[in-house]
Amino acid sequence: MMRYTTLLATSLLVCLICTLNVFAIENKKMPDTPIQPPFLKIGDTVAIVAPAGIIKPKRAKVISNAEKLLKSWGLHVWVGRHVLAQNGHFAGTDQQRCEDFQYAMNTPAIKAIWCARGGYGSVRILDMLDYTQFLKHPKWIIGYSDITAFHCKMNTLGVATMHALMATSLEGTTNDITESLTTFKKALFGEELTYTIPPSEYNIPGDITGELVGGNLTLLSNMLGSDTSINTNGKILFFEEIGEYAYVIDRMLQSLKRAGYFENCKGIIVGDISKVKYNTTYFGKNVYELILDVVREYHIPVLFDFPSGHEPDNRAIIFGKKIALHIADDKCTVEF
Repeated sequence: MMRYTTLLATSLLVCLICTLNVFAIENKKMPDTPIQPPFLKIGDTVAIVAPAGIIKPKRAKVISNAEKLLKSWGLHVWVGRHVLAQNGHFAGTDQQRCEDFQYAMNTPAIKAIWCARGGYGSVRILDMLDYTQFLKHPKWIIGYSDITAFHCKMNTLGVATMHALMATSLEGTTNDITESLTTFKKALFGEELTYTIPPSEYNIPGDITGELVGGNLTLLSNMLGSDTSINTNGKILFFEEIGEYAYVIDRMLQSLKRAGYFENCKGIIVGDISKVKYNTTYFGKNVYELILDVVREYHIPVLFDFPSGHEPDNRAIIFGKKIALHIADDKCTVEF
């Protein structure tokens, strides 16, 4: 009987310790300010990976263009083994895309991970990845659109990321993406980023500072209800979108609103809302009015027409970094 009691007590103690360990892991406090990976310097290595949509053979040249660009800046380049792989809609199987991304995260010599394109697919490998080594030695993850899945994941892990152009932006002439390239290089090497934005009649004025978070509106909406849904409390939210109907944009914003995204948000920066689809039934408001209808009641500053998103002028911004936002009738600035 005594032996049984001892075994029972030991088992209960083990269970208690395991429970406490799980509780500690799940409730590990993230940094109040996200960790900022080291900015790059001449001689560092950048990985080019394709975690989402397929890069079709006729677009394959963008990878060599991206290599040439990085090398012209004095950087070394590692290209993922499966960047040009094909598996239906995707740049290889989930396992292949995960393999490239995992290698880039785990290799200390790689200082930044540049996503070749977006499309769709990042969310499929998000939970397949092991972030242990990455968190020990954080590095920049770079991209936009579907790469928002990674921006959200890294934000919940407490690591800053870079919202900037991708390799597919280098498909044609670089004349129309001069600002995108200039600001991308500045962001990579840690140079000052200050943007002056023309005023919009729809802006809501204000002066605030706060951590910038966000990304593509569709992805932000898709992350709701998961552990990668970002916390906007006390932060400045950025979003952009392309190719959606006005009612779909409204539906996504209403979903964010119902989830509490705007209740304690300090301000909003609206990037490019591109190629809004025509609907046979007129929505009744333009996109500016639509957005204001959702957020006006929160009495927070709103900046429209920030040049970041699915347009050639896609300025680099950093999520997880504290910024200063100034919105006035005559001048608007965003300082990183």
